[in-house]
Amino acid sequence: MIKKNYLGFVIILIAFILDRVSKILIINHSNTFGKLDMSLNPFLNLNLIWNDGIAFGLFSFDEKNYYNLLTFLIIGIILVLLWLMFRSSGLEKLGFASVIGGSLGNVTDRIFYSSVPDFIDLNYNGFHWFVFNVADIFITLGVMILIFCEFKKKEK
Repeated sequence: MIKKNYLGFVIILIAFILDRVSKILIINHSNTFGKLDMSLNPFLNLNLIWNDGIAFGLFSFDEKNYYNLLTFLIIGIILVLLWLMFRSSGLEKLGFASVIGGSLGNVTDRIFYSSVPDFIDLNYNGFHWFVFNVADIFITLGVMILIFCEFKKKEK
């Protein structure tokens, strides 16, 4: 089982480590210099915000019971995704692994910080996309891979 899922576990580990390292660097920079609001180029800023909801700040609750329930629900979904990864193969397995790795990064923040640090701010001509983090990149890429795989299945 481990040999069959080796690449999936490597993707999970890479996503998790890249996410953790990037967040630790950003949080440490913010703690050292106060606020993080750094423009890297005309399209990319680093701007630390704390997200206590899920994707794009949805389901943000002041009530801790709802927050904890949502966190346990996310952990349950990660376990289901892990089961699906074990049952899948090829590109689909990599898609599940990418989503799992990113999700583990964000759920770790929810547990330890009670919030998820987002800091990548893409913008163009005054329009700013949602601020996100490295885990969100892996989740998005994984979902795109899974959607692609579904379209390929429908073609056959």
